[in-house]
Amino acid sequence: MTTETMEFKTEQKQLMDIIIHSLYSHPEIFIRELVSNACDAIDKVRFEGLTNESLVKDDSDWKIKITADKENNTLTISDNGIGMNKDAVIENIGTIARSGTKAFLEQLKNKEDTNQPDLIGQFGVGFYSCFMVADKVTVNTKMAGENEKAVRWESEGKGSYTLEDSDKQTRGTEITLHIKEEHKNFLDEWVIRNAIKKYSDYIEHPVVMDVEREEGEEDDKKTVIKEETLNSQKAIWLRSKSEVTKEQYSEYYKHISHDFGEPGEIIHYKAEGTLEFTALLFIPEKKPLDMFGGTPEPKSSLNLYVNRVQIMDDCDKLLPTYMRFIKGVVDSSDLPLNVSREMLQENAILNKIQSNLVKKVLSTLIKMKDKENEKFLKFYEEFNHNLKEGLATDFTNRDKVSELILFESTNTKPGELTGLADYLERMPEDQEYIYFLVGDNREVLDSSPYLEVFKDKGCVVLLMTDPIDEWALQSVPEYKEKKFKSIDKGEMEQTKEEKEKAEEKKTELKDLLAKIKEVIGDDIKDVRITTRLKDSAAVLVSDDNGMSANMERIMKSVGKQGMPFETKRTLEINPDHDSIRAIQKIFENNKDGIEDYALLLYDQALVAEGSQIKNPSAFAKRINGLLAKL
Repeated sequence: MTTETMEFKTEQKQLMDIIIHSLYSHPEIFIRELVSNACDAIDKVRFEGLTNESLVKDDSDWKIKITADKENNTLTISDNGIGMNKDAVIENIGTIARSGTKAFLEQLKNKEDTNQPDLIGQFGVGFYSCFMVADKVTVNTKMAGENEKAVRWESEGKGSYTLEDSDKQTRGTEITLHIKEEHKNFLDEWVIRNAIKKYSDYIEHPVVMDVEREEGEEDDKKTVIKEETLNSQKAIWLRSKSEVTKEQYSEYYKHISHDFGEPGEIIHYKAEGTLEFTALLFIPEKKPLDMFGGTPEPKSSLNLYVNRVQIMDDCDKLLPTYMRFIKGVVDSSDLPLNVSREMLQENAILNKIQSNLVKKVLSTLIKMKDKENEKFLKFYEEFNHNLKEGLATDFTNRDKVSELILFESTNTKPGELTGLADYLERMPEDQEYIYFLVGDNREVLDSSPYLEVFKDKGCVVLLMTDPIDEWALQSVPEYKEKKFKSIDKGEMEQTKEEKEKAEEKKTELKDLLAKIKEVIGDDIKDVRITTRLKDSAAVLVSDDNGMSANMERIMKSVGKQGMPFETKRTLEINPDHDSIRAIQKIFENNKDGIEDYALLLYDQALVAEGSQIKNPSAFAKRINGLLAKL
């Protein structure tokens, strides 16, 4: 065959430009693509060899070899796979976006054979990624089992290519890249090793390379060329759990997580049926820290593989954001990829994988909580913020996440935690709500006036001291048909006797309540009689759907100046408290003589809820004035 010059069948130079300059985000991707293609070629000939032994009998030592020639600025990747004849070269390489692998799979669709190989090439453009780093590419290939001459294909990636006969005698393909000056680093051993380690470490066939090594004693050293295997070929997640030791799991965890500690929990399983994938997930013992900021990692740490070839690291589509602490790998042959293999297409399969993984993680954590509670408590100390974030964002799995959330309560010692299920078991049958109170710390909450009536009645109240608690709970209207109720919001449930007594007091103190409201003015919404206090004179209460004082303080601390985070609350007074009786007597004698007392009631209510007094100087002046009267 004389040399032929041919145009690419697409006749679209723009398409070639897109492939070379825009399709891939990292130049080293070309190594992954060419190695993956070589792996596919070997798998094809192995499969064909099952029914035609003559194809493979002369050479079944499967391997992919990389040769770096710095003197000539070339990088060659060769295989002993199926190879191509002239027609196959024109069809699969001479036509952009024509995939031989895809056609091969189409041929196998109707063959019921469990030994069919898993092949990842689907688009036929991965080969052209080599033009990112090469100004000329030569393909020398010979098809297995054919008497035709080998073929030599060459192109500079500018819209045309040449074809001619080759003197290659053995089956397979070798691709030689003439490396551009600015990409000579791809001829360095360590660069090649890193790329193979990152993208192709677990493919089934060995990727080898001739390297120079010094041997002998100090006085008699000599340089020798040795063939070394660059990839481990040990996809630990594809082995059964019985074949993997605890030490091997630990070693792999440390490798992918950069964590010096041991994994807290290991999830290794294979999903089978309509959707097939393998997952190896690790739940860390300690919260990962950012090297510079010291903050939790903001993104997922799951790596995605398709048939042992890494497609994406830190894949944020495999798990929801709140599970970003999970480390590991997912390997699937069912996922359709976009043309560059770097980004996933949005599809139902991906959603099903995520749903499956989330359920597996949550069931593992629930089992840990029930069977290894001490271990779970250590995990919870590190990752409770993540779970609370999930409570507020993962509506599908909210019930399961709720099983994992723990709080302190009025019947636990400081530092001890209880779950929602335990709370329900201990609450009286006639109790309508799950009560909770939010504040800065346990000491402040224990002395909160809002707890007085609950302590008196023996009702347990959950104590929440984490700033994220109230925000997370807003997304959970109820737990097992019991609604949540903040005890510093809304009106209290009352018995018939309590309602009658409150109405009597309301009528008796009607004018006093109106005067207090007039004195305090627009700082409060209203003044009313309370049934939630026993030992305190007054408290401030938000509406059922209003912003609590704690949330208001948080919003102020993170909000921009001038943003309207203040909400008006209702001042509730205890008509049985001595100070209220005293103020009532003063009011009966002098309608305008209670201004300082009313303002003091409001200020002490602010202090009791943990808020700041608006005018500390005026507060001190009023206190000193009362002391002077005494």
